[in-house]
Amino acid sequence: MKLKVLFTTLLAFMAVGHLHAQYNPLWIPDTMVGTTFNLTMRDTFRQILTGNQTITGGINGNFWGPTMIWNKGDVITVNVNNQITDTTTIHWHGMHLPAIMDGGPHQPIPPFTTWSPYWKVDNNAALYWYHPHLHMMAEEQLSMGLGGMIIVRDPIESALALPRTYGVDDIPLALTDRKFDALNQFITSHYGDSMMTNGVVRAEHTIPAQVVRLRLLDAAMERSYNIGFSDGRTFYVITTDGGLVNAPVPVTRFLLSAGERVEILVNCTGQSGTTVDLRAYNSELTPQVPGGESFPGGPFANALGHANFNILHLNIGAATASPITTIPATLTTNTFYPESSAVVTRTVTISDSTVGPGGPTFLINHKLFEMDHIDYHVPLDNTEIWEIKSTSGFGHPFHIHDVEFHILTINGAAPPAHQDGWKDVVFIPANQTVRFIAKFNDYSDSLKPYMFHCHIALHEDLGMMGQFVVGNSPTGIMNRVLNNKMKLYPNPTKGLLYFEMQDNITITHATVINVHGQVVKEFELNNQKSELDVSMLNKGLYFLRLTDAVSGSYIKSYLME
Repeated sequence: MKLKVLFTTLLAFMAVGHLHAQYNPLWIPDTMVGTTFNLTMRDTFRQILTGNQTITGGINGNFWGPTMIWNKGDVITVNVNNQITDTTTIHWHGMHLPAIMDGGPHQPIPPFTTWSPYWKVDNNAALYWYHPHLHMMAEEQLSMGLGGMIIVRDPIESALALPRTYGVDDIPLALTDRKFDALNQFITSHYGDSMMTNGVVRAEHTIPAQVVRLRLLDAAMERSYNIGFSDGRTFYVITTDGGLVNAPVPVTRFLLSAGERVEILVNCTGQSGTTVDLRAYNSELTPQVPGGESFPGGPFANALGHANFNILHLNIGAATASPITTIPATLTTNTFYPESSAVVTRTVTISDSTVGPGGPTFLINHKLFEMDHIDYHVPLDNTEIWEIKSTSGFGHPFHIHDVEFHILTINGAAPPAHQDGWKDVVFIPANQTVRFIAKFNDYSDSLKPYMFHCHIALHEDLGMMGQFVVGNSPTGIMNRVLNNKMKLYPNPTKGLLYFEMQDNITITHATVINVHGQVVKEFELNNQKSELDVSMLNKGLYFLRLTDAVSGSYIKSYLME
């Protein structure tokens, strides 16, 4: 924030001491209910460590925002008042809503203004969240503590015998980590040295001796958390990102990636007077998983890398008056879209690159993000398979706006049972391919896009992001057309296609797309002009998209005779 230098100077004279304790009480965010919600973002302070207070960004408070509780079917309005000194946005992560209400980079909120989106809540009961999504500023603004959780309730979930007394047997947990300087101020960093749970370091909480529900959100800049308990106990997954799974899934580990959520049940019946730790077992992760690396130095070095560490110390107290003491056998009956219902398969690539605004970076579809470049035009009501194909040596949490999807395969195999639900974030392992299916219904807008991107904040800030619009289009694609830069011949062609670029533009990638938006042929290139063999294609109309990693893409149509 722009006031940081001034605030840091003031804080040198504002040291606030308190007794050191092994653990600090877990802070439980306040709740807001109803259909109209008022959120105010401010630059503020919070006592996080002993000594100086820490400058933070706050939403209706001094770090992290209130938990909003919404009911499926309600029409809600959220008045977002920006009182910080920077432009920002607020994205409703996981929500199915009109693109103009989505809160991505295209809906900026200037300082000292109010944005008031409204929409009908159509999501299933689960944990969602809200956070800044300003392009090239996401990591900095998330680091300051701007964000909060959303709980959606629906009749199916409400009819189940599940814990839902907020803060007692139903505990919201936002997991993140931070790095601090000598004056206890946040250092904007990809990985932190200190684990923070709901903004508290060394957090502890007392839970009743019964079945307890933990709602977990990975709100970290980059780190994944390999969730487990210190005594090795089994816990039960009851929701994925977008709703209940069919039946509780017993696990002893759950890998939670940036932006992802999961709800679990832990049975503590009869355990009053004991303790257990919720831990991250990140020493079990490979270096290709965020948080599994161990950097000896440089900007990614951190004390938690490839290590096991506590997330939350749990004291088990007496049971409540009406405890839940058993795990339900079933939860719901999900109806996923059959693979045969998809009308198109889109291949989205993830790759490493030596070209980027700050040096080596990662790319989606072989290019960096541009605000005026639309990657896909998705016809309204399309059911589609998205194939996320990675040649990257590092794993990436892939997030798509607007829709919840169902994972079909992970590197050719069916997803594990604890991932077999509605999702909006999926971890794409290094050099693997993930396929999912989704339906793009309800909202059509040919001008306002939705995003898809890596949810590692640094990666999206550096351009690992794309966008799509939903609307009626005969081709299923829409790209910036710069015909004056590109010469394509012969057109029509019978097998060999030639292109030439003006202005010393070097093409790194060529993609042939059919009229349904499907990628049918790809070429890796490093030329201003080239000969492409497209003889294997059937007769018909195609589009050739040429990608320049610096400035974007160029597209022309051609006929195959």
